[in-house]
Amino acid sequence: MVSCYIVDDEKNNIKLLEKIIIEYCPQLNVIGNSTDVQIAYNQISQLRPDLVFLDVVMPLGNSFSLLDKLSPLNFEVIMVTAHEKFAIKAIHYDVLGYLLKPLNIKDLQDLAKKVFHKISNKKSAENFNILVSSINNSSFIQPNIAVPTVDGLMFIDLENIIRLEAGGSYTNIFTIDKKKITSSKNIKEYEDILPKNKFFRVHNSHIININKLSKYEKGRGGFVILIDGIKIEVASRRKNDFLNIFK
Repeated sequence: MVSCYIVDDEKNNIKLLEKIIIEYCPQLNVIGNSTDVQIAYNQISQLRPDLVFLDVVMPLGNSFSLLDKLSPLNFEVIMVTAHEKFAIKAIHYDVLGYLLKPLNIKDLQDLAKKVFHKISNKKSAENFNILVSSINNSSFIQPNIAVPTVDGLMFIDLENIIRLEAGGSYTNIFTIDKKKITSSKNIKEYEDILPKNKFFRVHNSHIININKLSKYEKGRGGFVILIDGIKIEVASRRKNDFLNIFK
């Protein structure tokens, strides 16, 4: 359900729009309205609706000044007005749509569907990020890690991870069962969330599980050989920090 707020200087216009929304747009829920710009500002700030219907010309200021006061906007905007000349200006405020009076029910229904899908996708993405963050940044010792992939979330036991390798803005995770999992997070994000007592970034492109080491070979920075036989260079500037782990 999309929460919405109506701003119009005519009470009858508000009642008409509410009636049409109730009858023809079930995905919308009107949570407030006002005929006054200042009251609208206070209530929108408090109620935080997903969508605001705005009449352009209002007593004591127009809706564009209201948008300026509320900027940056955390809601979608649909302009409802008889003044077609404001359509171009509305575009600069990145409004979702523009309805001319008298209202066309089909136009309103189309915009209602558009805003419902846009806000639903936005909230899904926000909830997804919150889930990943809460799992990966929990204060207790993590038995596993939530890995965002193109298909959703994959949960991987930390003990099963051998190494992580940067792939541009993505990260490839290699496990003891010879799987390669591609994550949409970059390697720096994994460096921040993985436990420091188990994982070490030996190179800009590589994080290793220090419990999956097989051998270290001397050199300028040296090389590590992991249990899967992969040999990885240790960056010279990371060598001392890496060797200090084993002292």
